[in-house]
Amino acid sequence: MKRENKPKLLTRLSRIEGQVRGIARMVDEDRYCIDILTQLQAVRAALAKVETEMLRDHLGHCIESAIVSGDIEEQRQKANELITLLERSAR
Repeated sequence: MKRENKPKLLTRLSRIEGQVRGIARMVDEDRYCIDILTQLQAVRAALAKVETEMLRDHLGHCIESAIVSGDIEEQRQKANELITLLERSAR
């Protein structure tokens, strides 16, 4: 992962963590279901943004590095890791 992205991602993840704690409070306080579901959607969207940023970083650093290295085995390994990840997310 690129070091310049790390603080931004950690800030986003901390914000998401706070949102999840807030949702737990809402459930504990028996808040209206639609309000809780709305917050759950917001958390999912925020996690998707973090995931997209991590994927972009992986492609721009790890995959690119494997391509530049010229190492066919490393290239295949990185491609297979990505395919496996995408297959898991499709389930």
